[in-house]
Amino acid sequence: MTRTEVLVIGAGPAGIAAATAAAENGCAVIVLDDNLSAGGQIWRGATVQETGSSSRGNTTKRRALERLRRSGAQVLGGRCVFSAEASGMLQTLQETGSGSLVEQFHFEKLILATGARERFLPFPGWTLPGVFGAGGLQSLMKGGYRVAGKRVVVAGTGPLLIAVATHLAQEGAVVSSVVEQAALAQLAPFAASLWAHPAKLVQGARYRAKLWKTSYRIGCWVLEAIAGSDGQRLGAVRVTDGTRTWTEPCDLLACGYHLVPNTEIAQLLGCELPGDFVQVDKTQRTSLPNVFCAGEPTGIAGLEAAMVQGEIAGLACAGVSSAPLQKRAAAERAFCDGMEKAFALRRELRSLPRPDTIVCRCEDVTFGSLHGYTGWTDAKLQTRCGMGPCQGRVCGPAVEFLLGWRPVSVRQPLFPVPLQAFCFQDERVEINKMNEPIKEKA
Repeated sequence: MTRTEVLVIGAGPAGIAAATAAAENGCAVIVLDDNLSAGGQIWRGATVQETGSSSRGNTTKRRALERLRRSGAQVLGGRCVFSAEASGMLQTLQETGSGSLVEQFHFEKLILATGARERFLPFPGWTLPGVFGAGGLQSLMKGGYRVAGKRVVVAGTGPLLIAVATHLAQEGAVVSSVVEQAALAQLAPFAASLWAHPAKLVQGARYRAKLWKTSYRIGCWVLEAIAGSDGQRLGAVRVTDGTRTWTEPCDLLACGYHLVPNTEIAQLLGCELPGDFVQVDKTQRTSLPNVFCAGEPTGIAGLEAAMVQGEIAGLACAGVSSAPLQKRAAAERAFCDGMEKAFALRRELRSLPRPDTIVCRCEDVTFGSLHGYTGWTDAKLQTRCGMGPCQGRVCGPAVEFLLGWRPVSVRQPLFPVPLQAFCFQDERVEINKMNEPIKEKA
């Protein structure tokens, strides 16, 4: 059992900013993250000690990690939160060399900086080897996956596509096209609004300049992933603009339909969510007085928004005014609203899956088998959709978009936890002995 004044869940940019601000202003701070090191998805592979050339010249990342290190906040990696109570206690699961370990953390104030995940929409062939989530493929590259010389199509929606395409090109991939489903009429007002955000405009222009050989197709979407000559792996994709259809050969498809906020812990605690996002005030306080939230769970707005919101939340926990930062946070929220409208999903995507297209990959549930049920709970009980290891994190948002079903509740544990993890060390040893194969006597 560990006690702390401020507990931060998530060590991405928002969590790093929150923990740093709180610790620098005298709070005892612990940061929990399911990854082994700080950085989150956007700074994957970072370490709290990373301050030199290994940061690849990313000044913002380097400075944030150095401030976190100097602040005195304690970062504990490899902890997955599976249970939480608003009264001030949560439980984590840690995989160790001797097995699984459950830890309890008691807090006075809690900051949720749990980030977001990709939204996947099923279409024929989306389970073929060679089809990745856009952000997933980017994370694999950061982990050493080689894409040099491979033909890649990047498809879906959102600013992440062009960022991923740029990263792919830098790693030697041949990016044949970026396929954006949003129509020009949607994107034009958003593009015009970027003049109020010069840093984002410059960043976008730099990305596009690095992809000058790559086609950027607006108002188009992938209809189907097609197996290659071996019949086992991706060989091409069928793309349409709603009028004509064509085939693009490729070795890899990076496909993602924007991001879905990770709000499961907030829902478990009882925070109010008026829609898809956690409701917060100007100090990032949720509907619960001792719980704050920053970053993507409050709205998908990018790195700058996450960092400023995190700093505001950390200052609020320390009782320090954040008034000078709140104007910046409001501007980022307005940017978030514009981005949500610009990249809204078109209705044609609802007709992509065929009856035999897999929707729930954990339980092999097809799209056709979901028809005839009254809602999420009914279909879940009858088909096991959403009952696999991901607990509906992948198929849930897809089913919500395709059929309009929303999960009715979030329950603990948030993911499967082995019973052995709740035992004391000596009890785990006895369980291991019981599970050993019986050796026949000579």
